[in-house]
Amino acid sequence: MNRERMYDIILSPVITEKATVASEHNQVTFRVANDATKPEIKAAVEKLFDVKVKAVNTLRQIGKIKRFRGKLGKRSDYKKAIVSLAEGHSIDVTTGL
Repeated sequence: MNRERMYDIILSPVITEKATVASEHNQVTFRVANDATKPEIKAAVEKLFDVKVKAVNTLRQIGKIKRFRGKLGKRSDYKKAIVSLAEGHSIDVTTGL
């Protein structure tokens, strides 16, 4: 896998209360491409951040139908990956790549 594909797979870190609590248990949450697979996500995180990944869990978030000024709209669908890191490894998501 080339470096461009790795950057296309990992879109952004997720910064929420739940993701912050998970970071205490050596887990990091990323927003990833919809077509990314678990082995691709694992390889991309290991190469880009130079860490050892223990496990990858993914989920697809279906966009909600919302109403704005009486008109219907839809949020876009996205995929999240919760990456468990091996002992002794960590990723600081507040700093850039």
